[in-house]
Amino acid sequence: MSVPYEQTGRHRQKARTRAALVEAARRLLADGTDPTVEDAAAAAGISRTTAYRYFPNQNALLTAAHPQIEQASLLPPDPPADPVARLDLVMTAFTRLTLDWEPQLRTSLRLSLRPGAEQPHLRGGRAIGWIEDALTPLRDTHPGLDLHHLAVAIRSATGIESLVWLTDIAGYTRQQAAETMCSSARALLVAALDRHDRRTGQA
Repeated sequence: MSVPYEQTGRHRQKARTRAALVEAARRLLADGTDPTVEDAAAAAGISRTTAYRYFPNQNALLTAAHPQIEQASLLPPDPPADPVARLDLVMTAFTRLTLDWEPQLRTSLRLSLRPGAEQPHLRGGRAIGWIEDALTPLRDTHPGLDLHHLAVAIRSATGIESLVWLTDIAGYTRQQAAETMCSSARALLVAALDRHDRRTGQA
């Protein structure tokens, strides 16, 4: 099995070169461009030949440049037990991340909609995991409730796709859009709990 170029010899220098290419690609994404490997190389002051050793194609570059948030959870330490309060905290943090990375996320979304485009970094499902984490207490209080299905429903009403529609189509300010996404998430959770309680006869 071949070893990636940046993992062979002179690790620190290669790590710096790779980071420079990724940062250049992120700056270009923030400007609304579709950066190629050549574009990132030029912006970073790195030769095209060297850049292609790190990223063989545009998709590999864009995948690396996509915002990487490594947290398994967006909840603070010692979070509340109430699932509604937990979801409010997660959605506030998730919406803030969406706004902070809006230019890059918009460009990645646009690129993913091109015919034949493959943008796996848009399909990682990290936000669904964060939402499921917020809903964890429901496993004990509401057995039988499909938390993954609920998390997917909440995610469908939030994130960059919803932000684009709310601001570009509905004409909302970003603050209004953020409040709408958070309230939509809460409404979906409350409705799901109400349906579950009526179906199971819970008080």
